[in-house]
Amino acid sequence: MKEWADRLLADGVNVIVDLYDLKEGHDKYAFMEKMVTDPEVTHVLVICDKGYTEKADSRTRGVGTESQIISKEVYEQVEQSKFIPIVCEFIDGDTPYLPVFLKSRIWINFSSFEAVNAHWERLVRLLYGKPLHEKPEVGKVPAFISEQSAVSTSPVRAKFGSLRQAIVQGKAGVKMFRQEFLDACIDYSDALRVRRRPDVSKLGEKVLDDCGKLVTARDLVVDWVLLESEASQSEEFSEALIEFLERARELKARPKEVNEWNDAWFEAHTLFVYELFLYIVAALIKARAFECLREVFASHYIVPSTERFGEKRFDRFDAFYGHSETLNSVLATEGQRFLSPAAELVRRQANRNDLPFADLIQADLLVLLMATLTPNTRWYPQLMHYAGFVNEFPFFLRAAQHKHFKKLAIITGYDDVNALRDAVKKGHEQRQLDRWRNFHFDGGFSKAWNLDNLDTIH
Repeated sequence: MKEWADRLLADGVNVIVDLYDLKEGHDKYAFMEKMVTDPEVTHVLVICDKGYTEKADSRTRGVGTESQIISKEVYEQVEQSKFIPIVCEFIDGDTPYLPVFLKSRIWINFSSFEAVNAHWERLVRLLYGKPLHEKPEVGKVPAFISEQSAVSTSPVRAKFGSLRQAIVQGKAGVKMFRQEFLDACIDYSDALRVRRRPDVSKLGEKVLDDCGKLVTARDLVVDWVLLESEASQSEEFSEALIEFLERARELKARPKEVNEWNDAWFEAHTLFVYELFLYIVAALIKARAFECLREVFASHYIVPSTERFGEKRFDRFDAFYGHSETLNSVLATEGQRFLSPAAELVRRQANRNDLPFADLIQADLLVLLMATLTPNTRWYPQLMHYAGFVNEFPFFLRAAQHKHFKKLAIITGYDDVNALRDAVKKGHEQRQLDRWRNFHFDGGFSKAWNLDNLDTIH
């Protein structure tokens, strides 16, 4: 026991033990009682072997007196955690020797040299009140419990669970699980689309409420993009993402069965698709899925049947853009008006730690760059109204280094930095980006893109 006391002292634990603290002339019974009643003594280690157990149960000699003092405290306080049984011996190698008053207590095995070493950290952590496994704080109520919608997200969650397991465990049939999950996402989102005239006097409240309900679908799609793009950036994944984006684009459009409508009725889904697109771009940047990003910006997306007029059959990525005409009435306080209610909504709903709002602003900036480079596309970078909260954009800042510029080159299709600069400046002038006002950051978009410094460090 001296060895254990010395080891505890070396670990910073103040130990009171008779070997060091009970001197000649002291009352040993008073010493025992003090160990039990003194509030400064936070724990008492009860060393239990065959001899101690037999003497404690028979109440013989000093051990009997000690056990009477301790057992009174143990029995009177059920939650008593001051007394820690240290088991040094077992009956038939299985049942520990413990006095009756300690039999129901959780004990620590010190029955051999190996057991002491194996459980030493557990004991020290217990004495310091720093257990290895701490109970986490109670989190928020899950959305599927608190949601008031008649449309449940449970099927979408279940399908994602199956897909995640298939990807992580490398199971066959990932394509099937993926398709079932994405179908469930579309079905859930589509079920919230307006199909009959809403109460226009409360349209802002309805748009805001529906946007909140669609956050669950947004997050599950983003979880999928992060999971699969980081696990395997395959051509099959890219194709599945492009196809899903095309289907998501259709959610902005009028359902086929609706013959009387106003575009404002579908504003919630317009904002959902816009927000989802920015999250997907941010997720692909985070996962370093640059080839996939290139496909997202280079692809043509079939125009929904209810929006096909004339010869137009395909959209580019700017079709995912969305703005709001109604949300100012419910987001802004009296006398206040947001330059972009859509951007304010995205900011308020940016609740992911892995993709914070700053990542979404950076994604918005990348989409603007691609729109500047891509003929016949336009993109108003609404989130850049909040760029004052972001000092720099890491993706573009790092692209000053050649190895990181190559990542941007994959996305843009420009391997030569001078050709990229010329193309950006030409697109910048054609779209007259300098005429846009109310963007509260210094230096304009070229500085935000770090244009002059790209590929200058080799």
